[in-house]
Amino acid sequence: MRKRTLGFVALGAAASIFLSACGGGGSEGGDTQANGAYDQGSTEIVNPSEQTGGTLRYAISSDFDSTDPGDTYYGFSWNFTRYYARTLLAFTPAPANASTELTTDMATGMPESNDDFTEWTVKIQEGLKYEDGSEITAQDIKYAIARSNYNGGELPNGPRYFEAHLDQEPFNVFESDDPLADFTAVETPDDYTLVFHLKDSFSEFPYILTQPQTAPVPLESDRGALYKENVVSSGPYKFDGAYQPGVALNLTRNEHWDAETDPIRPALPDEVTVEIGVDQDEIDQRLVNGEIDVDLSGVGVGPAMKSTLLTDEAAQPNLDNPLSGALRYVNIHTPVIEDVACRQAIMYAADRDSLHRAWGGESGGDLATNLLPPTIPGADPESDLYPSTDNKGDLEAAQAKLEECGEDEGFSTTIAVRDGRPNDVATAEALQESLTRVGIQTDIQTFPAEDFFAQYAGSQDYVRENNIGLSVSGWIPDWATGYGFASKITDGDAIQATGNYNTSELDDPEVNGLWDDALKTEDPDERANIYAQIDTLVMEQAAILPVVFDRAMFYRSDELTNVYYTSSYAMYDFMAIGVDRG
Repeated sequence: MRKRTLGFVALGAAASIFLSACGGGGSEGGDTQANGAYDQGSTEIVNPSEQTGGTLRYAISSDFDSTDPGDTYYGFSWNFTRYYARTLLAFTPAPANASTELTTDMATGMPESNDDFTEWTVKIQEGLKYEDGSEITAQDIKYAIARSNYNGGELPNGPRYFEAHLDQEPFNVFESDDPLADFTAVETPDDYTLVFHLKDSFSEFPYILTQPQTAPVPLESDRGALYKENVVSSGPYKFDGAYQPGVALNLTRNEHWDAETDPIRPALPDEVTVEIGVDQDEIDQRLVNGEIDVDLSGVGVGPAMKSTLLTDEAAQPNLDNPLSGALRYVNIHTPVIEDVACRQAIMYAADRDSLHRAWGGESGGDLATNLLPPTIPGADPESDLYPSTDNKGDLEAAQAKLEECGEDEGFSTTIAVRDGRPNDVATAEALQESLTRVGIQTDIQTFPAEDFFAQYAGSQDYVRENNIGLSVSGWIPDWATGYGFASKITDGDAIQATGNYNTSELDDPEVNGLWDDALKTEDPDERANIYAQIDTLVMEQAAILPVVFDRAMFYRSDELTNVYYTSSYAMYDFMAIGVDRG
């Protein structure tokens, strides 16, 4: 484990040498140069330092979907929970695409499989401890996986990869007299070994072990939906008082965390604070003023501040504008807009140029016409089943599709967007104007971001009862393959009554069958070909309207150290960041 820790420090040293060579690392360069150059954090470590201490200050306009590692699916939550929740595996702590490579966290080595990838064995380090000094065991990880996937809907937010792939009969941990005995798909032959039994072959299974659902939970400490108030820490920080939804979360050092066992977290700050419910424009202004350090949402500054920064020459060295690997898109809810021709009318009528500009134009991302981001094997960014002149929309084709589905005069529906996401709102407004041209009338409604999927756009009942035909969303890869990106948003098996991320509720037999085929395919090139077929079918079904392959505009202050963009979370790597207010 020590070798990996040294490897991370060496990477920082290499970046330091580079900065010094270009005049950015020395004191003579002044405050601006000392913090790098425009877009440097997209590919390199900016302001490398091993200095500890200080308070790292976050703010966010909405809230966590949950601080419970077993009940979260927002990218920023996955990034942030690592402060207090260690996982079996992790993504490599390095800038850009190097971060998509797997490495170990609590595990002693990479998982080993049987010949057909239906059984996986992983061992954890001995002597790992919780914040109270008690030892972390394999049974705690087994229980954490059980509670996050088999809970009767009490924890609705997280993904269901384990539930989908483990060879396990349904049960409810919160109703079981002996949940560890009832959870037979994961064996723990000793306190430091886990053996996973899968229903079918799954060659990409190790990627799932990076997810916060593998963070250990002591059974006796679990409070179900209330566990989020005070999660028992396995990482370098612990809750300082209870999490206050909508208000704040503060973290202080966990004295029982051992840096020698942790290759992922340098844990530089003494404290980490989060202000919740701060208006986005205020967050942006306070970032620039130095009153906060990081926007927790990880989506970059809002449109107003972005325009200001792009025209401010002095601010350029503090900006990063990476292509994130994320897709910003609109779900077309198939149970509400049932006829595929009506959905195709929306695809044709959309003014993609306007949607692109609503997301910020060139600095906001690359115009998207297909499902898979260009960083994913199997993607074809040139594919476009709904072309139009200058991407303004093909109104004649849209009208023909409306006639085909029996809605010659158009129809009415609702667009759902997340509160506190100005780009989402701007996208909805641009789409609203586009669709009006062919008689499709829309009403835009905003909902709390923290409950957007659990109670609103991801709730089957709410969607149907409130005529939500469209919803603005965004998705980053859980890992950098077609399956890791798109299975949870297009596979019929991923549909849930609440906490649903296949929000369009696409349940196409041919698409579902191809996802099943991909799980059984060992060769990455063959899997990429399957993912390309799925991309085409999803576009034909008009279940997702792509908007942009996202570029976010991030602002990093001169006081931040070790700043770099990680492709694995599509934002800055929170674990690396320190502060130097000297």
